[in-house]
Amino acid sequence: MKLITATGQNVEEAVESALAQLNTTREKVEIDVVDAGKRGFLGLIGNRKAVVKVTIVPDPIEEALMFLKSVCNKMDVESDISVKRNGKQVLFQLSGDKIALLIGKRGQTLNSLQYLVQLVANRYSKQYLTVLLDAEDYRIRRNETLIQLAERMASKAIKTRKSISLEPMPSYERKVIHTALMNYPKIKTTSSGTEPYRHLIISPIERS
Repeated sequence: MKLITATGQNVEEAVESALAQLNTTREKVEIDVVDAGKRGFLGLIGNRKAVVKVTIVPDPIEEALMFLKSVCNKMDVESDISVKRNGKQVLFQLSGDKIALLIGKRGQTLNSLQYLVQLVANRYSKQYLTVLLDAEDYRIRRNETLIQLAERMASKAIKTRKSISLEPMPSYERKVIHTALMNYPKIKTTSSGTEPYRHLIISPIERS
């Protein structure tokens, strides 16, 4: 955080001085009034200037974006990054020639990077943000794969009358499968284990 101490004839003047020196706006800072100042006799004798400390508050999305760009540079991946925020959810969409390096096998690299970006964002955010990281619409293709997997495993569980454990997945991927099987009356889905090894179990419902 960048902090500056400024003075003025009153608090407002001191704050304006600090904002000018920081080249920022009031909405992006925290203001701590050290001394409100004092106007002396006839405005001359006993005057004491106001003192304020003004701190620039890091923007969580900008900090997350800088971190993401830094990782891309270290991996020698040139990428264009767009950011979309919808309430408490933030989507970082990446595109570029070597983007497959950021996705990794079954999206493992992308999932790990998403986790780190979310940690950075929430380090600076006053409210919890859910970060979603996508690369060349990988998430859309992955969701389609997960839905197909869910349907195949549900059919297998019904046919064999045995529960089927899937591989560990992040929470949003488990949710895709949960949602895909909600309309299967002969199937129930439960989560088991602890992160990052938490996984889904697809079980047939025994009828009495």
